[in-house]
Parts: sequence; structure tokens; C-alpha cells
Amino acid sequence: MTKLSIKETQNPTILKFEFPDFITKSQSFEYKNIDEAKNSPLAQQLFYLPFVKTVFISGNFIAIERYNIVQWEDVKEAVAEQIETYVQNGGVILNFSESEIKKQPITIYAESTPNPAVLKFVANKLLTTKTAEFKNIDDTIASPLAKELFKFPYVKELFMDENYISVTKYTSVEWQEISNEIRSFIKEYIENGNEIINESLLVSIPKNEKQQIANFDTLDTTSQQIINILEEYVKPAVQADGGNILFDSYDEVEKRVKVVLQGACSGCPSSTFTLKNGIENMLKDMLNDEAIKVEAINA
Repeated sequence: MTKLSIKETQNPTILKFEFPDFITKSQSFEYKNIDEAKNSPLAQQLFYLPFVKTVFISGNFIAIERYNIVQWEDVKEAVAEQIETYVQNGGVILNFSESEIKKQPITIYAESTPNPAVLKFVANKLLTTKTAEFKNIDDTIASPLAKELFKFPYVKELFMDENYISVTKYTSVEWQEISNEIRSFIKEYIENGNEIINESLLVSIPKNEKQQIANFDTLDTTSQQIINILEEYVKPAVQADGGNILFDSYDEVEKRVKVVLQGACSGCPSSTFTLKNGIENMLKDMLNDEAIKVEAINA
């Protein structure tokens, strides 16, 4: 019998149900309601559950976004069992002909960030349920799209999260010269059903692991408080600017908090100001400790 693995995502309302094998090789699908899901009998069945808001199918997983009427802890096992039973009984996950999957209409628009070297390309669909940072083309084993983007000589770094890609350029070109070319390329690439990212190939990075629930309980109380503050108050703001922030460590003796900046936040001229006058002051106030210092290990 097919046994699913249940995986949390960075969005607490979205849970992933992973299959041992691929269920779709190079396409990603997003369904907002039962009518949109006419070509996925499994997605249609899932919409009969009153808490299902959105169904995503990509690679080796089905991801489900829930409404707030339930918590995943209360229903995730039942949902996994329902999917497993459906597949075991020969149920169809996707029912597409080649002509139907060839083109997926998509909208991409460019959005500025506080970092003049970074532009955020936003899609009208989910691209990934995990953050992914690519410093160079050798890092792109998990993302064929990232690999193709690095073939543009002016692309320096890439960062993906949810429905956007942050592109860092070299200073030798201006955005007005290249933004339309990048936007058109991403739009056409996705519309043609090409694989965006294979999340199962993303390498687990130690600094990311510290923020996973499985390891959260092993940290000291102050580190846990800092992570909670960063997750609740800081991360949404930096994600809106096309970046991300990760807790790295807390030194209880020096009262020093180290963080990792990604995407538009990495190398941003205003990041030092943000760290010192924003995040540092917030931690001092919320932890009631004026000795707290914040530094980015990659700034």
C-alpha cells in the first residue's frame, strides 16, 4: 500500500503529503475550487472536505492549504489515510492529455525591493512550498528553472519562496535593460509546463534545521523566544520585500544574536540599518534586555 509522508511547510496553513514516487514529472498544478480541479479527480474529492482551501500537485507531493476552521494536527492523519485509500483503490490523481498540459496561462510581474540590485518576479501561482537560495549555477540541482536563469550573464544570485523569485543582478547592467527579458522568460518557461523546482532534492542545510519543530525543543529558552519573534514579526516583512531571515545562533554570554539574510535582504545597503534599528531594538524591547546585539553572518 502507498504510504504517504506528512511534511510541514513554512506556511502553517499548508501541509504536504509526499508520495514515494513522482506523481507528475514536469508540471505543477494549483486548484482553488472543485470546478478548477476537473482534470484531477483526487483534488475534486479533497474539496469535499470543508476545510480544504487550495490543492497543489507537483513532483512527488500533494500540498493542501486549509481554512482556519481546523488545525492540521486534528485532521492530517485522516487526510493522509483518505489519499492513500483513494490511490490504493486505483483512483486517478491527474487526468491530462498532452494538449491540455502544454500551456498553463500565468501572470508574472516585477516588483522592486529595498535592495537596488534585486528585483522580485511574482507569479499568480505557487512556485514552491520551501525557500530556496541559489548562489551560483552549481547550486541549482533542485531547480531546472534556476539553472536556466543563471545562463543569463547578468544573473548573480536567485532566491525562491512561495509565489516569487528574487533575482540579484550584477552592477554592469541596469534593470530597465533586462527586467522584461527575465519576466518573459519565466512566464514562458512556466507556461510550457517545465519543472520549476524539485523540493525533494533541496539539500538540508544545518542553519535551516534549527528552525524546524523537531529541533526547536532542544534550544535554550531565549533562542526559542528569538525564533518566535523573528517568525511572527520580522519574517513576514522581509518576505514581502523579496527576502528571508533565518536564526543562526544566540550567545548567552555576549548576548549576541546571529542571523542569516537571504534573497533581497542579502547584501542590501539598508540591511544594517534594519538589523540595528529594527530587529535589534525589537528584541531588546520584547526580551527586556538592552544588552542584546544582532548581526548578520552574511551581511
